[in-house]
Amino acid sequence: MKIYTWLIRYRLYLGLALVVLGIVANIYSSFWPAFPLYFIGLILIVGHFFIGPLRLIQEYMENGDMEGAEGVLNSVKFPNLLYKPIRSAYYTFKGQLAMMKQDFDGAESNMKKGLSLGTPMKEVKGANLLQMGMISLQKGNFKQGEQYIRQAIREGLPDKENEAAAYLQMCNIMMNKREFRAAKEFFRKTKALKPTSPEIVKQVKEIEKYISRIPG
Repeated sequence: MKIYTWLIRYRLYLGLALVVLGIVANIYSSFWPAFPLYFIGLILIVGHFFIGPLRLIQEYMENGDMEGAEGVLNSVKFPNLLYKPIRSAYYTFKGQLAMMKQDFDGAESNMKKGLSLGTPMKEVKGANLLQMGMISLQKGNFKQGEQYIRQAIREGLPDKENEAAAYLQMCNIMMNKREFRAAKEFFRKTKALKPTSPEIVKQVKEIEKYISRIPG
């Protein structure tokens, strides 16, 4: 794994070095001894621009190193050259990092770009729509937030924690709209998923204190 990580990090420079060695071999020998160097070098260079270094982000995310993850994203100088699904992931990651920094306009812009490019997995699309819903709620646009979150639920979400987050947000939206019966139903669905995320558990406990006393 370390070798693979190293290769992703330095494949552009390695590819350029192999092409240069190929040119030297071509000059002092002939084309065919240089061909493997050209071939492997070009594959590495194309891989750098077509696939990019996004695989490295996972390692930084797992370690909670947001600056490192942002550094990987910033190293992508030509995102339009990325393979379309990878470009979608690139903008999604940028949106998530912007949201962590409370840059909701930047988060919304990047998440929209990611969604517009599509994704082969419906669950990933659902998670992106949920993020868009969260951003809209943070910006005070509850109508748009509700639309995004309902669409996220329809598309499907990757795990129970994301499902619970979606239902909990819908519960809050319904309470703000004074649609208490719907709020209670979304709260029941949230609890049924038995979420373990500390933030969701905390919100569930807070709502539980008074939801049984509201009408509906």
